[in-house]
Amino acid sequence: MFDLALLILRIVVGAYLFAHGAQKLFGWFGGGGLAGTTAMTGALRFRPARAWAVIAGLSEATGAMLVLGFLTPLAAASTASAMLTATFSAHLRKGWFNTKGGPELPITNLAVVAAVALLGPGRISLDYVLGFSFPEPVTVVVLAVLVVVGVAGAFALRRAEERTEAEGTKAQTA
Repeated sequence: MFDLALLILRIVVGAYLFAHGAQKLFGWFGGGGLAGTTAMTGALRFRPARAWAVIAGLSEATGAMLVLGFLTPLAAASTASAMLTATFSAHLRKGWFNTKGGPELPITNLAVVAAVALLGPGRISLDYVLGFSFPEPVTVVVLAVLVVVGVAGAFALRRAEERTEAEGTKAQTA
């Protein structure tokens, strides 16, 4: 039952993550495609916006790897990076719940991929079938550190918020 439970989590969350990545990259499933995602990452002050748009889309598209249970720790780390970035850049300031655009969904996705990373993909996975075994807990710790450093780096490189013309005028007369 344990392996079946992991498979269900991987399929449901991984499929939705893949679909979100496909929305960002290709405009599939009603998404804005790369142009729309570039506009979004630019509005969130990530520069260069197009590069970050591709990274955002690819990070979520690795949900396909999660579904398959293929290189699961890498898929989980990629998703974790995307969900942390989304939480802190776009959702957290909107309250806690999805009804107002809050981080409920990215935090839920983050919890699922963290659990899968800690437990492994189970026996119903390509990792198991192919005999891929990642050293535990070393792999999880190293990837967690890389996720935190990577997300912190992304935020450190964000462009400062532009002042509006009115703020600039006010600052000049003060």
